Amino acid sequence: MSGALQGKIALVTGGTRGIGRAVVEALAAAGASVDFTYLSSAQAAGEVEAAIAAAGGTAAGHQADAASSAASLTVVEAVLKQHGRVDILVNNAGITRDNLLMRMSEDDWDRVMANNLKSVFNFTKAVCRPMMGQRSGKIINITSIVGLTGNAGQANYAASKAGIIGFTKSVAKELASRNIQVNAVAPGYVETDMTRKLTPEQTKALTDLIPLKRTARTAEIAAVVRFLASSDAEYITGQVIRVDGGMSM
Repeated sequence: MSGALQGKIALVTGGTRGIGRAVVEALAAAGASVDFTYLSSAQAAGEVEAAIAAAGGTAAGHQADAASSAASLTVVEAVLKQHGRVDILVNNAGITRDNLLMRMSEDDWDRVMANNLKSVFNFTKAVCRPMMGQRSGKIINITSIVGLTGNAGQANYAASKAGIIGFTKSVAKELASRNIQVNAVAPGYVETDMTRKLTPEQTKALTDLIPLKRTARTAEIAAVVRFLASSDAEYITGQVIRVDGGMSM
C-alpha cells in the first residue's frame, strides 16, 4: 500500500516502541506525515524520527502524557497549527500493571484506566471537531483480545480494553454521519521483548493456545491499522478486527 496515504496527516499515541512504533513506520511508509506522542524518552522519539527520515518519510514526536486531557489538546493543537488538519488518529498508548484482583492496588487500577482508556477519550474528543469540520477522518483504537476474553491477573487491563471496544462502537455511531470511521484492532499475543525472553517450554505453552502456532509480529498489527486508515476501508466502521492467529475463534 505504498503511497495509499499520500498527503494524509496522522497522529499516533505511544509511538516509540512495540506496536506504536510499527504503526508510525507503516503509516509513514504509505505516505502519511506522522506525528506521535511519547511519555518520557526523548532519545527514543529521536530514534523514531531519524529512522522515518532515513526511509524518506516524515515524523515528529511530541512529549505528552496521554492520560492528561490538557496534554492531548496541546498536541492536537500543535498538529493543526503545523498541518492545518488531522486525517488519522491511532490511539495506541497503554500500560500494564498485572496482578490478581485480591492483590491489585487501587493505584494499579487507576493508572491502567487512565493510560489505556481515558487517553482514548482524551485524544478522540480532541480530534472530533476538526475531523467533523473536514467531514472526514479515521480513528483506530488499539484494544486487545483480552478485552473480549478476559485474562486472569489482568482485570484492570482487560476492563480498560473492553472499555475501548464499547467506546469505539458508540463513537462510530456518533460520527458516522460526518464520514468519520471509528474502528478497533484487537491483537492477541505479539512478539515483544518479554516474549522473546521466554524459555522454550514457556514459548510452547503460549503458542499451543494459538492455532497458527506463533505470536504476531508488530508489523502485522500495523498492516491492519494502515488498511483501516486507508480509503479502502471507507465502508468499515464500529468494528473490532481481531489479529490473534485464530486464538479467540
